[in-house]
Amino acid sequence: MQQAYHYSPDVVLIGGGIMSATLALLLHELEPDWQIEVFERLDQLAAESSDAWNNAGTGHAANCELNYTPENEDGSIDCKKAFKINEQFEKSKQFWAYLVEKGILKNPAEFIHAMPHLSFVQGEENVEFLKKRHVALTKSHLFADMLYTEDPAQIAKWVPLMMAEREDEEPVAATRIEHGTDVDFGALSRAIFRYLDQQDKTTIHLQHEVEDLERDPEQPERWQMVVRNLADDSRKLIKAPFVFIGAGGHSLLLLEKSDIPEAEGYGGFPVGGQWLRCTNPAIIAQHHAKVYGRASVGTPPMSVPHLDTRIINGQQELLFGPFAGFSTKFLKHGSYWDLLKSIALDNLIPMIRAGLDNLPLTAYLVEQVMQSDELKMEALREYYPNAKIEDWDLEIAGQRVQVIKKDEEKGGILEFGTEIVHAADGTVAALLGASPGASTAVAAMLQVLEYCFPEKLKSENWELHLKKMIPSYGRSLAGDAALCREVRGWSDRVLGLSN
Repeated sequence: MQQAYHYSPDVVLIGGGIMSATLALLLHELEPDWQIEVFERLDQLAAESSDAWNNAGTGHAANCELNYTPENEDGSIDCKKAFKINEQFEKSKQFWAYLVEKGILKNPAEFIHAMPHLSFVQGEENVEFLKKRHVALTKSHLFADMLYTEDPAQIAKWVPLMMAEREDEEPVAATRIEHGTDVDFGALSRAIFRYLDQQDKTTIHLQHEVEDLERDPEQPERWQMVVRNLADDSRKLIKAPFVFIGAGGHSLLLLEKSDIPEAEGYGGFPVGGQWLRCTNPAIIAQHHAKVYGRASVGTPPMSVPHLDTRIINGQQELLFGPFAGFSTKFLKHGSYWDLLKSIALDNLIPMIRAGLDNLPLTAYLVEQVMQSDELKMEALREYYPNAKIEDWDLEIAGQRVQVIKKDEEKGGILEFGTEIVHAADGTVAALLGASPGASTAVAAMLQVLEYCFPEKLKSENWELHLKKMIPSYGRSLAGDAALCREVRGWSDRVLGLSN
């Protein structure tokens, strides 16, 4: 079918989640005259990885996620990733606070709430690890107010559900940060898009799928896309000088269509998820915290269990998990052919090598898929001893695609994180991967600006505006205690997180 040329906006964003929402709003603030077009294949926004039920972590700040502070061979704790993620999340809070002060986001309680973050461990080895982690992190002002205890009575005051009638005599320990948050990234994305949809220069298209992406043969510095309207099966040709691919697991398939050299060798490994969702309001009301444990030896970071309070659509919910699963889909609403379609000559070897090097992960996923409801309840009872199966339902979570990339030494490696891939000329960029994902969306999209608009960033207009939107922009919170206190205090107050 031949597609008729339609129009040429300044920016095309593929995907209607938190990444595209963040980048669209940043660009709208920096360049209000730019025409921005957003294409989302579903009939609603933020219904994939950004949705509260699909997102494995809401408010990642490395306060309680133990996999961000690995133990070195000499027994010391590596805090570099925790410091980085904490700073990145603070940037997100600053940007949201700016949007609230400007009136772009009307009601912060629609998407963010104060929520204590706790780590909880059992057994002598894990207690020793948590104690060392606490000592290492609290040397930095970023985590200076983190509390630590091995006293079961104190832990019971923090999380009564978890300690009631606990008969196990194993030693336990917990850390707690009071100023943690719970974020509904689906609600936040939709609030941002509501504002943008009211602006003359931004158009949001639902039920529109980008089927093809290639350089414009007439002007190679531009991109042309075939966009299909799923409602009436019509197609149009769109051309733009800049394209961002923020389509969750589907980003890899679109990035491969771009045929940029920088994308060579990238593959993806899809991982599904499930939650146990509490259906008993009396139990939900007794727990008010995000509590993360430590992954068992030999299991991947995605297996980190947590008993998680969330506020979704204004209602308090209680989840436990996630339990991993395997599907060849790259999206919850994707195709079972996604994995097969992603395999190409340039990524075949990296994917095979990464698969061979991660056989324990495959075995873990098979075990998780085969796990009975009762075994899932046994895992929950390690955190909530009195859990009864009639109080919990199984909820299907979203799909994540872990990044596989070329490696000179191993041939291919599996990455647990997010990665931005962009063309050398900065005309196209894609975000791949998962955790910490949405929580660090602002920092990730600032990276896109740095990669793709370096000359604009040098201009006084962009630099001053970015510092207005994100007061710590260009400065280190980890290296400046006074700045950290100032911006954290301001953002917490504006977002309604302060006591």
